[in-house]
Order: sequence, then C-alpha cells, then structure tokens
Amino acid sequence: MTTIPQTDELLKQLMALLDAHRPLFKQNRVYERVVGLVLAEVLAFGRHTVTQLLMGLGLVERDWSAWYRLFSAGRFRADQAAAVVLKETLRHVEPDEVYGVGVDGTQTPRSSGKMEGVGWLRCPRTPAFKPGIHHAQRWLNSAWLMPSEQGYSRAVPLIWQPAFPEKAYRTVTEARSESAAAAEFLSWLRAELAAQGRARQKVLAVADGGFDTVDLWKDLPDGVTLMVRSAKNRVLHELPMPDSHGNRKYGPRVPTPQAVWQEPGSWRKCEFEVRGLTRHLQYRVRGPCLRRGAPGRPLFLVVVRGKDHTRHGKSVRRDPLPFLVNAVQNEQGAWVLPLPVETLLFWAWQRWELEVCHRELKTTFGLGHKQCFNPTAAVASVQWSAWVYALLLLAGYRTWGLCGSPPVPTRWWRGSGRWSLPTLWRAYRAALWGSHLFQPLWPGTSANWPEKATLPLALANAIYAAAFP
Repeated sequence: MTTIPQTDELLKQLMALLDAHRPLFKQNRVYERVVGLVLAEVLAFGRHTVTQLLMGLGLVERDWSAWYRLFSAGRFRADQAAAVVLKETLRHVEPDEVYGVGVDGTQTPRSSGKMEGVGWLRCPRTPAFKPGIHHAQRWLNSAWLMPSEQGYSRAVPLIWQPAFPEKAYRTVTEARSESAAAAEFLSWLRAELAAQGRARQKVLAVADGGFDTVDLWKDLPDGVTLMVRSAKNRVLHELPMPDSHGNRKYGPRVPTPQAVWQEPGSWRKCEFEVRGLTRHLQYRVRGPCLRRGAPGRPLFLVVVRGKDHTRHGKSVRRDPLPFLVNAVQNEQGAWVLPLPVETLLFWAWQRWELEVCHRELKTTFGLGHKQCFNPTAAVASVQWSAWVYALLLLAGYRTWGLCGSPPVPTRWWRGSGRWSLPTLWRAYRAALWGSHLFQPLWPGTSANWPEKATLPLALANAIYAAAFP
C-alpha cells in the first residue's frame, strides 16, 4: 500500500528549534501558545488567521483574545527570534566557509488603508503595459542561503523587516527604504556573528538591481561582500590618480556595462552545477572602478552571459547581465575580487531562491492572512509567519538535507532533486496525525445517472472506514 514516509525525527528537530527559543518568553503559558500556533500553521487548511489556527487545534469554544495578544502585546519579538535562528544556522556553516545571504523586497496586499505600514504601491498583478496601484505593506526579506548540495539551495528567512514608505500610514514604525533596511540587516548580521565568535566569517550578500544604490554602497559594513545586479548604462569612473592636490575623488569615466559586453574580443568561460544541471557561462571583469556618489567604495564590474540556444529554429541569446561587487585590498595593497568569480556567479544565480520563498509564503503558507489591526500586531503577525516558515524549513533540512527528499506517493511523478514545501508539509501532517496510509476512496464512475446519486454516500462511508479501521 502506498504510504507517506513517517518519521519522528522531523518533529524532534522542530521541537528542538522551538526549545531554543524558550528563553525569549517570560511565562511558560506564552511559550505553550507559541508551540500550539506553530503546529496549527501546519494543520490549517484554509486561511491562516488566528481563529482558523485555533480551529485547527480544536479550540472552537475558547476565548481567542489571549492568543491574539501574542502579537498585539509584543510578546513575540522578531528581532530576538532572528538572533536564535541565526545561531542555529551556524551549525551548518563552518567558520572558514562563506555565509551566504540574500535580500529582496516584497509586498503583502491589504484591503484597508488604515493598517500599520499600508500605502499605495505598484500592484504586481497588473500587466506591464498598464501598471496599477494597490494598498500594500512593503517588506524586506533577509534570508540565509543554505549551503549548496548538488547545485540546490534554499532561502531561509532570518528576519522579515518592515520597509514602509514615507507616505504609508504609520503610528509606531519608522519609514525607511529597502536599501536602508538592507544596510541595517547587514550591520546586525556582522554584530551577531561577532557575538557568536565568528568575527572573521566571510559574508556574501546577493541582491537584485533595486539595491544598487549609493546609500547602500556607502553604508556597507566591513567584512561583507555585496553583489548586486546593475544597470546597463551605469556611470562608472576609474580610481583617481595621485596628484599634488590630492582632492580628486574620481578618475576618468570608463565604458558603461553595455559598452563592455559589446567590445570585441574573447570572453572567459566557467561552468558550475545549478539545480542538478551544468551551466556554461561566459563573463568579463572590469575594474576596479568607482560609482558616482560613493567614492570610498572601489567596485568591480562583472558582465555575464549564457550560451546561445535555439528557439523555433532560430538562435537566441539573452542580453548579458552586469553585476557590481565591492573590491578588497590584498597584502600588496592592490584591489582584487573578494571571492572567485565562479563563487560569485553561483550565488548570484541562487538569488532566485528568495523569489521561491515569497511564492511559497504568500500562496501556500498564508503570509499576511492574519487580521491584525493593532499597529504592533499588524507587523508582528507577518513576521511570525516568516519565522514559522524558517523553522519548518530548517527542521526539514536537518532531517533530510536538501537532496535526501522522501519519496512522493504518486505513480505519475516521483519527486524532484530537492524536496518541496508540499512534500515537507505532508510529512509534518503524517507525523502529527499518526496515519501515513493512502487508501483509495474513489469507487469508480458509472454510466447510469441515478446511480451517481449514491457516490457521495459511498465516499463518506469510505472516509469513515479509513479513519476508524
């Protein structure tokens, strides 16, 4: 009989992670409610509101206000929980390895303009040729990228930071841009690593083009390598030559990234494994150079392109992509790349895992579903969903790794190289419910219409028999 792989190790790892957060809560009853709501997030089938989670626990005749105060009274602190999650992730990264992180902005749509942090933002659900606006909160997802395994990785949110615009409705939260929130996160990360005895840990942060800002380059903390996608017409300058006055900040202008990839000549080649496939890339490196507005941050320009491929009988090649990465000085005082190009390009490719994280959180895990109009709860409830998602992923990673996924109980698909969130969710539910058997409930179809009226009754009897064998 087809079964879901059932293991107690998954729940043991989850409870161990929750137990690591026990010192954050003063009272034991508050911690017990936290554990209950975490398990309810797994058991809930509908919207992940507070009341729906209580229904998943079977508390249909209890007062829900004590559970709601977990968010409105500030009993769950996302910054404190993030420090614990960061400490747990260090078990999987050696001190001499690169600690990879990614930052990316996202939104949670809202129906009310009077909720904390809600403002008019561009709606991603409208077509590109006719953009629209909607009420939404803006956030920054600062996530840890799991160490590579057969070219796979996953983004585990460390902290879900509010990045509310200046014109948003705000009562307790300060306004800040996404780049300012990213700079704050990277400074916090360096401080936490130092507190854990990892002051010399190499940190690589990857981001999209929205973070190629002057403020972020200027506020980038020491010991952090930042690789961001840049614009094809970005204005760059050479480093200034020493002169008698010594007040020049910029040297002559250098070719734009578009001009660099249009230059004749050969490209360097590299290849690495991404998601089980070998990727062949070509790249060019120019630098060191300076970005206008940040003269104290020497950068390298990395232009990368893929191989030609055939589509509808025609050879097609996408435009190359330019990236900027901050330079470091070697022992001789020369500016060099902080990491090998292959390492930089591999983790730049893995930035897509943050988009996967956003999709799973919003479409499957109920991010932003909780109806919390209290200013504190409107922020903490969203951060809570990202924190629970991180715990579930981390427990799954400790149980199976990234590519040791359990078999999928279907005949038409045997699963991919990496386990998905639905696979992880099924395993949690099987471990919690204690039943891992798939029993056929469909009695078949009939050509006689009157006989179809008995189909719901037959299904109901089969479900009852399966539940109480």
